[in-house]
Amino acid sequence: MSNSQKVVIVTGASQGIGAELVKGFRERDYRVVATARSIKPTDDPNIVTVAGDIGDREVAKRVVSEAIKRFGRIDTLVNNAGIFIAKPFTQYTDEDYAAVLNVNLNGFFHISQLAIAEMEKNKSGHVVSVTTSLVDHAISGVPSVLASLTKGGLNSATKSLAIEYAKAGIRANAVSPGIIKSPMHAPETHEALGALHPVGHMGEMSDIVNAVLYLDSAPFVTGEILHVDGGQSAGH
Repeated sequence: MSNSQKVVIVTGASQGIGAELVKGFRERDYRVVATARSIKPTDDPNIVTVAGDIGDREVAKRVVSEAIKRFGRIDTLVNNAGIFIAKPFTQYTDEDYAAVLNVNLNGFFHISQLAIAEMEKNKSGHVVSVTTSLVDHAISGVPSVLASLTKGGLNSATKSLAIEYAKAGIRANAVSPGIIKSPMHAPETHEALGALHPVGHMGEMSDIVNAVLYLDSAPFVTGEILHVDGGQSAGH
């Protein structure tokens, strides 16, 4: 097994966009470390799965150590794990707040810090975070303060990381989706959700996968927040 084969870590990899990202990177012959709370083992020798809560630093340590132990390097980290709780702002509970911060912020912080430390050794690497266009375009009837609080922070952190590590050969970018057809949204909601986008329909999971793969193959692009949102962030 060649040590020159690229290696990607994907968080939130058990279903939906995360599972599609794993497939997309394997199709490009990356070796993958896939992590999620409920992820199952795989027979593919080029995929390692690590089950656990990404907000727990010990889990993040295990993910990074497995990448190095099994594949010898980390080229890309995709911070895909995220949770969204839609409630009126005054109805969020302490538990809601803790849960969203745990996955969306703690999960980003721990795994990114540990992965970038490994990337520094090779003077090369790429961190991509999946955020949300609700940060730029709040929608009446879709209460999203905790999403904006956390994912908006990731957009800003992405730009900070891009500048801090620009001369170290490490890039940082984000993909900012609109509403995507995934297991999170029941089919009967698709028409109403699609109407929230200027183009009149929801996005596909492949749209997000293609955006992440583009950023990973674009060495001159860093600090970019790539909106894949059917025009939501542009206006309506």
